[in-house]
Amino acid sequence: WLLRTFLPILGFGIIVVFQSEIRKGLAHLGRAPFLGGAARRRQEEVVDEIVLAATSLASERTGAILALEREMGLRSYIETGITLDAVVTYDLLVSIFHPATPLHDGAVVIQGNRVAAAACFLPLTVNPELSRTLGSRHRAAIGLSEDTDAVALVVSEESGAVSLVLDGKIERGLTPDKLRWRLRSLIKRTQARPERRLAAATMD
Repeated sequence: WLLRTFLPILGFGIIVVFQSEIRKGLAHLGRAPFLGGAARRRQEEVVDEIVLAATSLASERTGAILALEREMGLRSYIETGITLDAVVTYDLLVSIFHPATPLHDGAVVIQGNRVAAAACFLPLTVNPELSRTLGSRHRAAIGLSEDTDAVALVVSEESGAVSLVLDGKIERGLTPDKLRWRLRSLIKRTQARPERRLAAATMD
């Protein structure tokens, strides 16, 4: 009688208590080698949504900054904003950065195929060699790339140009095709590193 009464409750309780661990385990499963092809296709779709949103925002000269997490976690920056945990889509990104919405100030942080948070604060670079023409969005993107390995995209409100920032360096005036190629190559490079480490460990 005790087993029949409490076993279903115990199972439900375990799910509730360990939901974060279960979520992480499922996320890790999604990155497993036998799901690699599907994961790559999903990542390419995310890149397409990001490029489409950046192009649309640029055409309307709506300022925006997006931070794409790679190997180094961006949790400390996510905690400064509003948690969303939503699938990356063109409509969501364009809506976030619309000037009439309360989330348009700050950066969007993207983890995999999820928008982790919006309205996040990023550190401004203190590099004295940067051009004075760079605004706060560009300086925040450079500051983030100096502290982490994240890729940052910036849409200029003044010129409508799209820039990519990585390792403290900025690539300005990217076309949609060039931006798509750069993002896909950077993401593939990030995904290949764990596989090389696994292969090296197997050989050892």
